[in-house]
Amino acid sequence: MELYETEEQQVEALKKWWKENGTAALTGLGVGLLCILGWNYWLDYKKTQTSKASAMYDQLLKDAVAGKKEDVQTVATQIKTDFNSTQYATYSLLLQAKSKVDQGDLAAAKALLEPLANQSSSELGQLATLRLVRLYLATGEYEKGLQLIGRLDPKKAAGFSESYDELVGELYVALDRVDEARSAYEKAQRNGLNSPLLQFKIDDLTAPEKWENVK
Repeated sequence: MELYETEEQQVEALKKWWKENGTAALTGLGVGLLCILGWNYWLDYKKTQTSKASAMYDQLLKDAVAGKKEDVQTVATQIKTDFNSTQYATYSLLLQAKSKVDQGDLAAAKALLEPLANQSSSELGQLATLRLVRLYLATGEYEKGLQLIGRLDPKKAAGFSESYDELVGELYVALDRVDEARSAYEKAQRNGLNSPLLQFKIDDLTAPEKWENVK
């Protein structure tokens, strides 16, 4: 660091520095201020969008409870269009799909869930996948359901593994692949899904020769 003996030398050095660096300094300051203002604007915008989406979703829930099927479709579509960047868009599509199932329009419900299932990295995506597989089971698309589960990332699906295992068992039962169904049910049990119904399913698939050994 240079040392200046007099105030005049310090002033001259400051003038020289400003002449060489002043424009860059002002530019940097301006960019910094713009970044701060832009970030604050973005936060305010997101907050406003989320608030509006929340209010519309509340209305969607009321329409669903009141059985206003057409209104459910209209409001859900509007949320998807206007607030696609919020979680409420996904919530509304899940509710819209459920409404389609209640109306017996399983094809429309699957069409709504399939894009969400492709986002299976999120919990809502996992939920959409589970519901979609159940629809495949209901419509006889057993292999399609197995393929969808087989494509899942085990790490991302870990929190839902027992539910997937049970669904795999259901699909194998429908395909009359008893041994594989029983193995899937037992895996679901090992993964923490302990219920009398699951145990009943396992017992129901127990091979006849095992019962013979018990007698």
